[in-house]
Amino acid sequence: MKLLSFKTAAGDSYGLVEGNGVVDLGQRLGSKYADLRALLEDGGQDDAAALSDAGADHSLDDITYLQVIPNARRIICIGLNYREHAEEMGLEFPKDPNLFSKWPDALVGHEQDVICPKASSNFDYEGELAFIIGKPGRHIAEDGAMAHVAGYAPFLDGSLRDFQGHSVIAGKNFQHSGSCGPWMTTADEVPNPMDLQLTTRLNGDVVQNESTEQLFYSVPNIIAYVSQFTPLHPGDVIATGTPSGVGAGRKPPLWMKPGDRIEVEISGLGCLANNVVAEDG
Repeated sequence: MKLLSFKTAAGDSYGLVEGNGVVDLGQRLGSKYADLRALLEDGGQDDAAALSDAGADHSLDDITYLQVIPNARRIICIGLNYREHAEEMGLEFPKDPNLFSKWPDALVGHEQDVICPKASSNFDYEGELAFIIGKPGRHIAEDGAMAHVAGYAPFLDGSLRDFQGHSVIAGKNFQHSGSCGPWMTTADEVPNPMDLQLTTRLNGDVVQNESTEQLFYSVPNIIAYVSQFTPLHPGDVIATGTPSGVGAGRKPPLWMKPGDRIEVEISGLGCLANNVVAEDG
């Protein structure tokens, strides 16, 4: 299944992608599960799947995409998880997973504008594979970790490099600087998340192209590590890191600017696309 959060004139909802349309699960199951996070929390995936032949309520062209889990409790990101990316940035490869967090309002959905802020022009792209937790747990063993994954989605970790140099939290959390979507592909449709092709395009030009096979810390590694220090909850979003090819690693640097279009495509998961606009004011 492909599950997504979206908005129409009637308000925010969530649904199931069928062809070029959306089965509105919020309309059909909203009294039981208020949103997509609640559906995951209460194990409602079977109820969603039972409606897969119900017929589309909306065209994909008529919805406004939201980030996959708009009300995620936590968005955890892994830094420097591809060796070649660490090398291009001139940084030592970490001996343990290097974590930071994003705030929900740093992200938007598919085909929503990402904002190049007034405070910085060093606006970099990082295409990533994200996974969404579906089963809670603490101290999760690697050999059982995959049972805790609900699904996967493309992720754009927009990064303001000058701010990141003195504050990772600031550089990674400018409002509407990144995105996640278009939807979450459920784990049963992704046999091996470590064998996906990740491609990032800026204005149609390929700037990153790598297999997730090159991730140093795998999805089970990450789940086991993170769950040592904090419980994982359904709807938590974890981004696994970016491969080489980022703008900061190029000579001269390649920054996103207003008028650009950025796309993150992952085989089998879809293509996340956003236009870059200038901050108002």
